[in-house]
Amino acid sequence: MAWTEPTDAPMSLIFLVTATLVAATPPATLTPSSVVIVGGSSGMGKALATSVVQRGGRVLLASRSASKLKAAATEILTETGCVDVTAVATYVVDASDEIQVAALADSLPMHEWDGLVVSAAGSAPHGPITTLPTADTEALFGSKFWSAYHACKHIGPRLADGGAVALVAGVLNRRPGINCVPLATVNGALEGLTRSLALEFGPRLRVNCLSPGFCDPERFDRMEPSKKAAMLSSTAASLPLQRTGAPADMGYALDYLLCSQFTTGVVLDCDGGHHIRQYASVVGDPMRSFGGN
Repeated sequence: MAWTEPTDAPMSLIFLVTATLVAATPPATLTPSSVVIVGGSSGMGKALATSVVQRGGRVLLASRSASKLKAAATEILTETGCVDVTAVATYVVDASDEIQVAALADSLPMHEWDGLVVSAAGSAPHGPITTLPTADTEALFGSKFWSAYHACKHIGPRLADGGAVALVAGVLNRRPGINCVPLATVNGALEGLTRSLALEFGPRLRVNCLSPGFCDPERFDRMEPSKKAAMLSSTAASLPLQRTGAPADMGYALDYLLCSQFTTGVVLDCDGGHHIRQYASVVGDPMRSFGGN
């Protein structure tokens, strides 16, 4: 619609008409609207799936556990009030196994899905590098880095033009802590993968990465309960926002990275200010004692 400014119209009227026209313009449909979520049966992956279904999209949840996938699908449909059971599909896969990921990719019709998110994490080993079993670090790379690598390699080429990929790293690459070498290293690798793929997949696909802070307490269930509670409490107290994150916080951030049409190669901090917090001494830093994301 063309607008010609009347020479005698008061400026207040021009602003009013302009604001009305903008307000009356319906928002563009959010895309991607069909998203494959590796690691979507819990945590931030499940939160993102809920957000996508809530806005009328559909998701394919992929993870190792059939029972967790079934429960997640039921919860998402119930929470969103969606009556279309095909809006939430599931697929059992160990994403650290390239052959299994390739099979998942082959099951997807070419260019029918337009989003890929990999939020698979696995157990996070903590401790001095001199005493940590190397196998634990290798397992973390398998579940967090190689899962993302395999998914991008095999599923990325099958996404529709104009689609998007979002990976998940973590704050410990940006704000390292003692006893957290494995996580800091794998997170750094994921950020490098993100930037490289943004160049390699562009302009057909956008590729971004979320760097979350403490947001998914389930990941630390292997810790002694009292130690876990102390870690979460002290971390919350140290942040500018005075709380740790929730999976829903990360789900919204991932949805932004998927839908922002002029954003690629970006690592988005969503950590309550974790990356800018300061301490008067090393003793005051909870990350030095407990480890983190």
